[in-house]
Amino acid sequence: MSRFTGWALPALALAACAPSTQITTDLEAAPPPPATATVDANPTRNAYFGDVHVHTSNSFDAYIFGVRATPDDAYRFAKGEAIRHPAGYDIKLAGPPLDFLAVTDHGEYLGVVPAMDTASSPLSQTALAQSVFGPDATDPGTSFLRVGMTVVTGQEIEEIYDRDLIDSVWAATIASAEGNNEPGKFTAFSGYEFTSMLPVPGDGPAAAANLHRNVIFRGEAPARLFSTLDSTNPEDLWAWMETERADGRDVLAIPHNSNASNGQMFALQTYKGEPLTAGYATTRMRNEPLVEVSQVKGTSETAPTLSPNDEWADFEQYEYFIGSTVKSTPSAGDFVRPAYKAGLALQETEGFNPFKFGLISSSDTHVAAASLVEEFHWGKTPQDGASPEARRSVPPNGAATWEGAEDPSTRRQITATQFSSSGLAGVWAESNTREAIFDAMRRKETFGTSGPRMKVRFFAGMDYAPEMLGSAALLETAYAEGVPMGGQLEKVSGDAAPGFLVWAIRDPLSAPLQRAQVVKVWSDGGETHEAVHDVACSGGAVPDATTHRCPDNGASVDISDCSTKPGSGASELKAYWQDPDFAPDLEAAYYVRVLENPTCRWSTWDAERAGTPPNPELPKMLQERAWSSPIWYGGYSGE
Repeated sequence: MSRFTGWALPALALAACAPSTQITTDLEAAPPPPATATVDANPTRNAYFGDVHVHTSNSFDAYIFGVRATPDDAYRFAKGEAIRHPAGYDIKLAGPPLDFLAVTDHGEYLGVVPAMDTASSPLSQTALAQSVFGPDATDPGTSFLRVGMTVVTGQEIEEIYDRDLIDSVWAATIASAEGNNEPGKFTAFSGYEFTSMLPVPGDGPAAAANLHRNVIFRGEAPARLFSTLDSTNPEDLWAWMETERADGRDVLAIPHNSNASNGQMFALQTYKGEPLTAGYATTRMRNEPLVEVSQVKGTSETAPTLSPNDEWADFEQYEYFIGSTVKSTPSAGDFVRPAYKAGLALQETEGFNPFKFGLISSSDTHVAAASLVEEFHWGKTPQDGASPEARRSVPPNGAATWEGAEDPSTRRQITATQFSSSGLAGVWAESNTREAIFDAMRRKETFGTSGPRMKVRFFAGMDYAPEMLGSAALLETAYAEGVPMGGQLEKVSGDAAPGFLVWAIRDPLSAPLQRAQVVKVWSDGGETHEAVHDVACSGGAVPDATTHRCPDNGASVDISDCSTKPGSGASELKAYWQDPDFAPDLEAAYYVRVLENPTCRWSTWDAERAGTPPNPELPKMLQERAWSSPIWYGGYSGE
């Protein structure tokens, strides 16, 4: 038995270690060249990893939490440098630098709260600023809640809503992206978060449904952003994006945390409660080709109650509405797999699909630095990053056991236990440039991971054959004769089934791979269905023909010290697969999910270091994973 330390660093002071060398595999081309005027392009595309959901001190909530890191600090971290965590220790990526990053501070009140805390700014003299930061402030938290509530209502606080200041901070954010962009080496996008929310009806404590989007520009960004203080309706955001695109500035939006949307992110009606139409579907897909499937506030793939026959559905489930201790009830409008099913049913019955989106992950860090590694988790905010006790992964008050431990007393403790060390965006692009990476996101040739840098490829074609797997020209043939993830296969005559190519390579600094799966969703007469098929098993095992599951590969975890047995865990999984239940006349979508061997969750690592039992209310282990964008089969191109 060996202790798994694939990302091991000697202490929480992560700055002591230099980044590891990235291992090049057959799945990717050589690392991109240094930045030059001309960047070489790989026609079969490289895997690039990044984060397009990062908050700094310019976000109204991050600043009040105590964050002082700047956009430049976020880019320094992404490029492999150490920065200071607000709780007082250094943090650094435990692996190689990221390939791309977008700083996405909340567009609402961008940079306003720091100005309220700056004596030389006129905003510091306002009554609200004095109630939060002044010498006589008695309850700054309650005062600050006024700012957060206006994001929900869309009614700005006039005394602090300085649009010229917001414009200047936005200009500085753009300048930071421009200054950190190094074509061929590192890509920096201009972006921000559109923080739309809807009140949740009820008589209990106040809660709001999450309809947030991250807005990412391909290149040039406008002088003024569009926030929920302009309109809380995402459809108005899309209309603004259309005008930006008409002016030559391509842009897309990426919804996130649908898992906390109270069924509204993928509702079967518009924001105003009107029926969905073909025009709505086309507009939404043009502006929102991707959805964030995993991040610090949980995973939005599916839930056990929605996918009862999926043994791996119960993964990093975040149970609360954002910023609240009110629990949400999972519904089909909250998760991407049910949304895929609903979209296929609409395509079959109405002729359009508003939910034909690809998948990506990102972090939503509020300390300018993503906590991606379970063994070294520094949380979402300064508060839960302060100590294991603050995030309730060890018993309170220095106790050695959980016996008699009181319930957590603060919202921060309650929700921090469910925060994840996730996630990471993956794209397949010709080069590490804004244009190539953005275009990969636009065509949905993307995948998301829960943190590790697994590489996942997924292709489908009507003329594919098993012999392709061993061909030196596999990628060239796959692109020439089929479609990659994010693509569309048109309906065909006859009963011939498409062939699917699944290819995954482990992150060499993380756990071995256990299995690769194809998740199928389909509509038949307006009724929707789903199935999970294991298609590649570690150790060369073969999935059972009846259950479609791999046999146990012998991997295990010793919770007492987080050591692991790898069993027959694989460094690579590759398979040719055909759907045994393929029906040529039905609308269907397929996506890949790849699972690592089990390892300790971050909360168990905290307990192991402290010499205490893990919190009995939390999962002790997890299986890190990656999700590809789907490939659709049917008659709708979505363009």
